[in-house]
Amino acid sequence: MTTAFQALTPPDTEKKAGPWVALLLAGAFEVGYALSVNGSQGFTNPAWSIVAIVFFLFTLFFLSVALKGIDVGIGYAVWAGIGAIGAALLGPVFFNETLTPVKGFWLAVIVAGVVWLKLADSSKIERARAMT
Repeated sequence: MTTAFQALTPPDTEKKAGPWVALLLAGAFEVGYALSVNGSQGFTNPAWSIVAIVFFLFTLFFLSVALKGIDVGIGYAVWAGIGAIGAALLGPVFFNETLTPVKGFWLAVIVAGVVWLKLADSSKIERARAMT
């Protein structure tokens, strides 16, 4: 049975979007992992330690799913960028850390790099499609 969304969405779009959705999920779990590792205080706090292990397993699972459809260099860079940006932005919220304008600038550089990597991957897909 075809849903309305499937009927309106070309099959290629689903194939391209799936790995990127998995990569975004992996990135979100990476942020959770980084924050929970910090909260575990060197894995001395059992509750935070268990949460860290769960987030770690989920981030690895979704990253491995994403890398089935995304080049490892691009996927890993985007995943690490999401983790770094998320941890830097949420660290001050949960752990009384500081976010200075200089840190904000370099986070913006990371965001720009991640966006450019995504754009670079899109053009590679379009070139491959044009050749077939």
